[in-house]
Amino acid sequence: MKLVRPSAQYKASFTEAAREIEAEGLGGFLKASYDENDFQKYCDTVNNLAHGIGLAAGNVSETIFWMVDDSDNFIGNVSIRHSLTDHLFIFGGHIGYIIAPRSRGRGYGTLILMLSLPEASALGLDKVLVTCDNTNTASARIIEKNGGIFENEMYSETRKVWKRRYWIDLRQR
Repeated sequence: MKLVRPSAQYKASFTEAAREIEAEGLGGFLKASYDENDFQKYCDTVNNLAHGIGLAAGNVSETIFWMVDDSDNFIGNVSIRHSLTDHLFIFGGHIGYIIAPRSRGRGYGTLILMLSLPEASALGLDKVLVTCDNTNTASARIIEKNGGIFENEMYSETRKVWKRRYWIDLRQR
């Protein structure tokens, strides 16, 4: 398993996984809509977010990685936000990730978060906030396995859910 930057090389497996993710109503994790006929444009759009190019109003720069297996099959998506807005401080944190439904239950969530931590450190972050819904016990376990220290729960008015908030100190890694 490895993290890669979005590339048309992974189009077939990404497209299949994206359909599964979108069917769950979680397409926002993919960061932009895409046209299968111009997949390179999608990859360029997503990769430009790391440089602040094409950001929607109120959004922050973020570096997107895809986790792929040894056969270059898309497993999941991770976003590392370079800074936090007030909303991200409660809801999204520095790191957000999703594993394709067909790949869940195999420890890939723990792995994608683990692989993203050195990348966050390379961006100059000393500690990262990672959040999850308070009902998402699987995600809470993933964060804790990666050194997440529970701080508190906060209510997200926009999502109408309680969010568990964890900090991971990257200086101790």
